[in-house]
Amino acid sequence: VPTVPPSRRRRYTVGAAAAIGLCSPPMSARELIVLGTASQVPTRYRNHNGYLLRWDDEGFLFDPGEGTQRQMIYANVTTAAITRICVTHFHGDHCLGLAGISQRISLDRVQHTITAYYPASGQVYFERLRHASIFHDVARIEPRPIRTAGPIHEDKNLTLSTLPLDHGVEAWGYRLEERSGRQMLPDRLAAAGVRGPMVGRLIAEGSLEVDGRTVHLDEVSVARPGQSFAFVMDTRMCENAVALARGVDMLVCESTYLSCDADKARDNGHMTAAEAATIARRAGARLLVLTHFSQRYTDIEPFLAEARAIHPETVAARDGDTIPVPKRRGA
Repeated sequence: VPTVPPSRRRRYTVGAAAAIGLCSPPMSARELIVLGTASQVPTRYRNHNGYLLRWDDEGFLFDPGEGTQRQMIYANVTTAAITRICVTHFHGDHCLGLAGISQRISLDRVQHTITAYYPASGQVYFERLRHASIFHDVARIEPRPIRTAGPIHEDKNLTLSTLPLDHGVEAWGYRLEERSGRQMLPDRLAAAGVRGPMVGRLIAEGSLEVDGRTVHLDEVSVARPGQSFAFVMDTRMCENAVALARGVDMLVCESTYLSCDADKARDNGHMTAAEAATIARRAGARLLVLTHFSQRYTDIEPFLAEARAIHPETVAARDGDTIPVPKRRGA
């Protein structure tokens, strides 16, 4: 039985999720594709972890557990969509799919370089998974082991950073942040006589001489806050989880247990749905996406109820879901 049968796939759209601010169009360029939601042991309807974040021209594959390659087929996602792989830690449900993904990248002759981030202490496991069996390896995968907290990638558009979590083995959470920019106002541009290539010059230089007067960028534009995303997996509640989630538009967070099993969560280095919601509320995160459910629970609706009592803007992920990143604040 496929773990992402078409009958169980959901795409959050305006009609289905207006209450939580998910107003992106159906083919949003920024969206989370849920490939698996199980913790430790897959079930009939939950594959091991796997999450692909589409972000403009980038594709971030988080924690590819066993079966991720097949889940991508069901989700109509190719390996060419992957530009970066982010592994939080080397427990099997978060990394065993790396072997198949690596080989599939070679088989598909993906032309671009894919950067892989992972805990430095797991170097031996990364190498074993990259070369788990015989295959003609032409994949361009650049290893980037994480040794210190802070930014691990920065470019003109975004910053990817990481902080350590509390799981018993070395585990890292990730935060993706778009740089803030300006939104140009067409009516003000027209009134100021700024048109065509002049707009680009104004953005680049901050001011421009037009018909004998200086037009400043802030006269014809408004601040456009960057969007942000956080990925917090396998951890007890900790301050770094809150820091990663501070003010993000979407927080994907583990919620392995319900509060009735809080002792098991604490003993095993995990969180409850209520704790995940508490992190989202404390951090001021907009949308909380619950995932990583224990096999002991067949129904995830109680997770949703428990979390929404604390943080109303919450969804519980199912394998095959596509969840748009909420629109920018104020948009």
